[in-house]
Amino acid sequence: MATTTSTQMVPLDFIERKIYLIRGCKVMLDSDLAELYHVPTKVLNQAVRRNLGRFPADFMFQLNGEELKNWRSQTVTSNSGVKMGLRRPPYAFTEHGVAMLSSVLSSKRAVELNILIIRAFVRLREYLSSHTDLARKLEDVERTQYEHGSHIQQIYGYIDRLMEPPPEPPKRRIGFGPPEDIEE
Repeated sequence: MATTTSTQMVPLDFIERKIYLIRGCKVMLDSDLAELYHVPTKVLNQAVRRNLGRFPADFMFQLNGEELKNWRSQTVTSNSGVKMGLRRPPYAFTEHGVAMLSSVLSSKRAVELNILIIRAFVRLREYLSSHTDLARKLEDVERTQYEHGSHIQQIYGYIDRLMEPPPEPPKRRIGFGPPEDIEE
C-alpha cells in the first residue's frame, strides 16, 4: 500500500521521539497523536470515549498526577497556573491502542499514519532488544569486576598479615634466680 505525500512528510524519527516510557510501557500521548492525525486533541479523545470498549487498560490509560508532573518536567508544556493549554492529564496509548485508533478514526490519514507509528514502535523494540545484549554483557563485566575486587581485597588482607612483625616469643631468664622461680 503506497502512502500519500501527506504521511510521507512525517519522518519515522519524529514519531519515535513522541514515544515515551510510562508505567513500563512504550506509549504515545493523545496530543501527539492528534497532532499527527491533524485533528484537535478534543476530537480524538471524544472518539475514544465513544468507543471505550475498544480501549482496555493495556491499550490506553490516563496519566496520574505524579506521571503528569514527571512528564511536564521533561517537556515544555503550558503553565498549570494559567487557564490555557493542558487542563487534564493526557491519555497514553500503547502500541495496541494506537492500532485500535485506526478503527475509531477512520480517515485515510489515520490509517496510513498508524502504519508508520506501528513501524516506529517495532523499530524501537528492535533497537532496545539489541541493546539488552549490551546491557547483559555490561552486567557480566560489572559482576566479574566485583568478584575480582573482593579477591584483591582478600589478597591485601593476607599481605597486611604477612607484613606484621611476628609476635615476640616469651623471654626466658638466663642465669640463676631465687628458688621459687624454678619450674618443676
